[in-house]
Amino acid sequence: MNTAMKKLLFVFALFFGLIAPALVVSAEDLGAVRQRMSARISQIDEMKERGVVGENNRGFLEQRPGNGAADTAVIEAENRDRQTVYSALAQKTGSSEEQVAQARARHIAQNSKPGVWVQSADGSWKKK
Repeated sequence: MNTAMKKLLFVFALFFGLIAPALVVSAEDLGAVRQRMSARISQIDEMKERGVVGENNRGFLEQRPGNGAADTAVIEAENRDRQTVYSALAQKTGSSEEQVAQARARHIAQNSKPGVWVQSADGSWKKK
């Protein structure tokens, strides 16, 4: 077996042995994500009421003018967890993460309370 083939086999073994399993989110991990997301709901709802965060058309929270460092930390944590959920759902359904996130964005926008900032498909922002 030549050197190039050995290197290629090594790379495949490395990917499938170490990297690929790390890409799969376990049920335990998703449980922890759901708990964190549930714990943040009241903070996020309060930020939405203040108008410092909105729901963008890609399924993530987006900062609006007037938020502070604490708000930013909550937004970033929520978006990381949403990304994890979207990735897991995409793997489970055979969809892309983008498709899952956009479907979730539409659902969130439809079910948001009046006065919450939402981004439409064309990128414009409006209060619901």
